[in-house]
Amino acid sequence: MIKRILDLDTSDIKNMTKEEKLLSIKNGEGRTIMSEVICTATPLLWDVSNVELASAFGADILLLNLYDVDNPYVEGIPVGEPKETIKKIKFYTGRMVGANLEPVDQDILVHDRIKLPKGRIATVENVKKLVEQGVDIVLLTGNPKTGVTNDKIIQSIKEIKNTVGDEIIIAAGKMHSAGSTEEAGGNIINKELIKEFIGAGSDIILIPAPGTVPGITLDYAKELVDYCHSYNKLTITSIGTSQEGADEWTIRNIAIYSKMIGTDIHHIGDAGMSPGMATPENIMIYSIAIKGKRHTYRRMARSVNR
Repeated sequence: MIKRILDLDTSDIKNMTKEEKLLSIKNGEGRTIMSEVICTATPLLWDVSNVELASAFGADILLLNLYDVDNPYVEGIPVGEPKETIKKIKFYTGRMVGANLEPVDQDILVHDRIKLPKGRIATVENVKKLVEQGVDIVLLTGNPKTGVTNDKIIQSIKEIKNTVGDEIIIAAGKMHSAGSTEEAGGNIINKELIKEFIGAGSDIILIPAPGTVPGITLDYAKELVDYCHSYNKLTITSIGTSQEGADEWTIRNIAIYSKMIGTDIHHIGDAGMSPGMATPENIMIYSIAIKGKRHTYRRMARSVNR
């Protein structure tokens, strides 16, 4: 019997397969917090890394943004060998670790486009490196001004699924337009795209949380989550619009809305007062809203040596 993610010890995670991790999240019944952290940002507490801080405030899964597979590095995590970075994060935090890769579309026009290093592009070669380095989840998504499109996401899912799909959890979807004016607001995601994501091989579908993107209403988001679940796929609702640095009332509302629509994983973004990670208190506030103080404090207090 697979434990709920609420009950996992570090020693449990070490020996779990991809399918067991997915089942553990599903068994958590919408009480999983994924906290995103920018790898290159200076830690808020200078001598304690942001991944450790996010874990201490209740994150169940850590998601690395701007992670470069060719130059593995997370500010505040000391390693002798860069390729051991993910293993060291797991040693310090005892959490599952995900990383963003970006399926960039060079054919669309993007104002002030950001050019990405090779190690951040969503390629099979880079996902193989994520697997070698110990990453549990690859999220195919886009940062602002990068020019990531849904067509490229679908193409990347297919390529990854056909090569290393059994070795890593594949999640996909955009939190905002990522520079594509045709895929903004309510056009970011719909049932047709979800069907294509699933058909291509995605295990988890990302949907902007209700109230984070114009047009993503409570009813519309619930319809999309229900559609994903009809295919027995998990969902992530995301805060990718800097509202991770909003007031407590806003955080609690987004949390409850996302719980109401039935999502499996609650993502909280990496831009609090400044880019790097969510306001730490908001991770805890979000967690308490969806799973109460008992399970939040259990996660916060659980030793990584268990």
